[in-house]
Amino acid sequence: MHQFDDEDTSFVQPQPKAPTTQAQAAEGSGAYLLPTAAELRSVVPGRRNAGRFLGLFLAFLFVFGGGLLTGWQVGQHGTATPVSFFSSPPERVEKVRETVIANVRPAVVQVNVRKQNESELGSGVIIDPKGYIVTNNHVVEGGQTIEVVLDNGMTRPAHLVGTAPDDDLAVLKVDPGHTNLTSLPLGDSSKLEVGQDVLVIGNPLGITQTVTSGIISALGRNVAAGTQGTILPNTIQTDAPINPGNSGGALVDMQGKLIGIPTLRAMDPHFRTPANGVGFAIPSNRVKFIVPQLIQHGAVVRTGRAALEVQVTDIDAPFAAQNNLPIDHGALVVSVTAGGAAAKAGIQPNDIIIQIDEKEVNGTLALSDVLINKNPGDQVSVKVQRGPQQHTFTVKLGELAAEP
Repeated sequence: MHQFDDEDTSFVQPQPKAPTTQAQAAEGSGAYLLPTAAELRSVVPGRRNAGRFLGLFLAFLFVFGGGLLTGWQVGQHGTATPVSFFSSPPERVEKVRETVIANVRPAVVQVNVRKQNESELGSGVIIDPKGYIVTNNHVVEGGQTIEVVLDNGMTRPAHLVGTAPDDDLAVLKVDPGHTNLTSLPLGDSSKLEVGQDVLVIGNPLGITQTVTSGIISALGRNVAAGTQGTILPNTIQTDAPINPGNSGGALVDMQGKLIGIPTLRAMDPHFRTPANGVGFAIPSNRVKFIVPQLIQHGAVVRTGRAALEVQVTDIDAPFAAQNNLPIDHGALVVSVTAGGAAAKAGIQPNDIIIQIDEKEVNGTLALSDVLINKNPGDQVSVKVQRGPQQHTFTVKLGELAAEP
C-alpha cells in the first residue's frame, strides 16, 4: 500500500479492484489543502462531508476544462458512426483516428458559466438528440446563467436539469430547435483494457474543440476531489492531456463511443503543480447509472454505494488509554444506524472493528479500503473487539443513502 503525506477518505467499489492512493488537491486555479486525519475522525454514512467515507485516495486538481425515462435511455440515441480499430499500418491508424474525431466533435460543446463574481468555462457532451448534455458538477456549480456553444458556433441558453455532487456529474438541457444535434453513444466501461487507445475532446483553456490522445493508464482508481471529502469511484486513468476547460468533455474509444467524462488531473504534492499525463475520467457505466436519475428526478435517488451504516473513529494509544479501551488500534464504533446493516447484525456502539473478511482493520482508513470494494447486498464477516472478548458478525451491507 502506498503511503503519502496527507490522509482522506474513499468508499465505493472499483472495477477491476485497485488500491487507492492519496495526494493533495486543488480546484480551478486556487489551491487548497484537504482535511487532515484528525478532522476526519468521524464518518456518518449518508452525509457529504470530509469524514463520511474513510480510506486512502488519490487527491487531484479539478480542471475546468436501463434508462429511467420513456423515450430517453442513456446510450440509445448516439449517432456517431462506429469505427473498427485493427492492427493496421500507420496510415490506417491515422485514418481511423481522423474518422472518430470527425464523428465525435459535433457532440462536444463548450459550457460557459457566469457566477457571481466570475465567468468560467468547461465542456459537455450531448448524450441525447433532444438536447440533454452531461458535464461535471464542478463546472456548473454556483452558476447563475449557463450557455452552451455548439460545434457549429451557435450559442444556446441551457438550464440545469440536475446535479450529483458526490459523482461530480450534472445534466444540462438545451432546446435543439431545428438543429439536428449529434449525440454520442455510451460505451461499456467495464470492458476497457489498460493500454487501449483513447481520445479526449474538449475546450482546454477556452481553445475550442481540442483533441488530445493517449492510452488508458489504469482502471478502478478511487480519487478524492474537493474539500468536502467527495470520492469519485472507479475512475479511468489516462495519459491523454487534460487541462483546465476539458472538464465535462469526452473520453472516447476508437469506436467513437463515450467511455468517460474527463474530470481531474493529478497535482504533484511536493511542487504543488499539475502532474503531466495523469488525468482521470468518470466511467461511462457510472454515467449510465446516475444521469437517468438526474433527468427523471433532478437528483440522485440511489447511490449504488455500499454502507456498513456505522459512525466510527480512529483509535491510537493516548485515545485508548484515556477511554480505557482494551486495544489501541481499529475503528471504534461511535454509533450505529437504527435498523441499518450493522445494527441488524448485532454490532453495537463501543465495539472496535478489527477485521472485515480476511482484511485487518487498523483504523478508519483501512475500514474504508475494504468497503470501497464492496456492493450493497454483499455479505461480509466483521470481527470486533468487545471488552475483553472478540466477536464475529455476518453483515449484509446496506446502500448509502442519497443526499436529500
